[in-house]
Formats: sequence, C-alpha cells, structure tokens
Amino acid sequence: MYGTADPVRSAFDPERILAPLSHAKGLLLAVSGGPDSVALMLIAARWAGRRTVPIEVATVDHRLRSESRPEAEAVAGWAEALGFAHHLLSWDSQKPKTRLQERAREARYALLANCAARIGADCIVTGHHSDDQAETVLLRLTRGSGPAGLAGMAPLTRFGGVTIARPLLDLPKAGLVALCEAAGQPFFEDPSNDNSAFARTRLRALRGLFDVEGLDRPALLRLARRAARAEAALAEIAAATRLTLPARRTADGAQIAGEALAKLPDEIFLRILEAEVLALSQGRDHLRLDRLERAAADTASAIHENRVFATTLGDARIAVTSDGQLQISRTPARRRTKTDSA
Repeated sequence: MYGTADPVRSAFDPERILAPLSHAKGLLLAVSGGPDSVALMLIAARWAGRRTVPIEVATVDHRLRSESRPEAEAVAGWAEALGFAHHLLSWDSQKPKTRLQERAREARYALLANCAARIGADCIVTGHHSDDQAETVLLRLTRGSGPAGLAGMAPLTRFGGVTIARPLLDLPKAGLVALCEAAGQPFFEDPSNDNSAFARTRLRALRGLFDVEGLDRPALLRLARRAARAEAALAEIAAATRLTLPARRTADGAQIAGEALAKLPDEIFLRILEAEVLALSQGRDHLRLDRLERAAADTASAIHENRVFATTLGDARIAVTSDGQLQISRTPARRRTKTDSA
C-alpha cells in the first residue's frame, strides 16, 4: 500500500529474518496463499536447511468464499513441494453478521494455536509486513487509540500459550511480491482487499491523499516506533510505581491508600488501575480503553473529592471508601436464571 521500493537482496536474507526464532521448539507458518505469507514460506524453506528447528505450514479456510477450499489445497501443494508438512484448518462455525473480519481473525488464531499445540510448535509465524503495519497504525489512529495501539503490531506477542512472531514487519509488500515472482512461485490475491465494506479497504483507497499530506508509510512507521518507545517507558514506570504503593493484595482483591494514588499522574493511575483489575480477571489480557478511561477518571475524582464511589470494570468492582481507600474486588459470579439456561 505505502510505497513500491525495489527489494534489496540482502533485506531478504533468511538468516537475518528468522534467526531470532532459532530457539523455538517448532514453527508453524500461517500461509494464506497471498504473496506475503507465500514469500515467508520461501524464506523459511531457504533457512530450514541451515537450522534444525521443525517447521510446518497451516492454512485456514474461513469458508467465506467458494474459492477458498481449492486455494487452500493449492497452498498445501506448494508447501509440500518445499518440503513442509501442511495442515488445512477450517472455520466451520456459523459466521457472524457483524464484525466479520475481527471474528474471522479471532477464529484464525484460535485454530492456529490449537494446531501448534498438536504438533508441538511453540511459535506461530505470520507474513505481516510493513504495509500491514502502516495500515494498522492508520486504522487505530482513526479510532483514537492510545500509545499501545499506535505502536502497531509487535514483532512478538503471546496468544493461547504460544508466541506469534511477525518477522517481516520491516519489509514492504512490493518486495515480497517481487521475491515470489523471482522464484516463479504463484500466489493468490485476496478479493476482500477490494471490498469497500471493510475499513482497511476504504483507507487504502485514500492513500494518495494521505501520501500528499505526509501521512505515508514511512511517517506511519515512524509514529509506530515512537509510540512503542513511549508505551514501553510508561509501562515500566507504572509497574515500578505499583510496587511502591501502600497496598494489601490477596487473591480476591486489593486495597490501596487513596492518598498515595491521588499524587499520581493520570496516565500512571489509569495503568495501575488496569493492572489491578486484570489481576482479578478470568482470562482477560486487556480492557477497552474508553471504558478504562471513564472508570479511572470517575475513580480519581472520587479520591480527590473524598467521596464514596463504586463502579465495575471487567471482572472487578472498584470502590472508594469513606476513609479514602481504593478497594478492588472480584465481582461475584452472575446467577443463572431460567432465561440464561433456556
């Protein structure tokens, strides 16, 4: 999307790209059939001969298009020709009527994580590239994301007990396409990339305007790097500050002196509140930023004004007591009703 620089041969050195994953127990390449993930498979094939890390390939058939099955079967043939075992995974559940791309992504990663567990791989490798990163940052910018969102996709993240690795984030799509073409390797173009029902497609159509105004791929990637740097610093400061607070914590909650919290900058208070709530949550790893901001602002106001206050966030109840203490406790399980079990 953002830029068409010619690929530099050294930029696609398999050792440089995949060496950080050499300590994995096993790699599962997520290959959809597009040029980015197919290029990843080609790079991995050139690297495999130098390493002993087991590498296998998986393709998820989302069952959203009639062509998806034969395309997935074609990818299986390409993978096997390169010496990789292939797993064809299907999203067979009923498809949602809303947030289709988001739900499809969740289903895809769940299927990949389950496959990785079956074959003993501890790392799922995707073909996300720098154009994807720029689009992600732009999309999150339009949605008012904070520093964590504007940092874009991380090279390594945890999901369902495995690591998701994105080793191509500094490489442009144009170079990955050229790599496939130079190898005589076919690939597929996803027609959803032209579907204006999706926000990414609509933003992509505006790229000329963005480029003219200076919001091109390099600028968006620069923003991501700066946001990532700020996010890392804020996270470290919040974690260190949390450890110094006068607090009593148990498995069921925490009580923290409101006087100490009142002295904190808003951003640090928000992050500490999030950490305390997530410590009590059942499987959550993040909270919606708008809800967190609202709860943090209301709670901080109550502390500053010395008034009693209570609200809920995630799986926790947040309360400011009459003596100025912040109490965070696990919300009781909701009773099942006849309607729930019907």
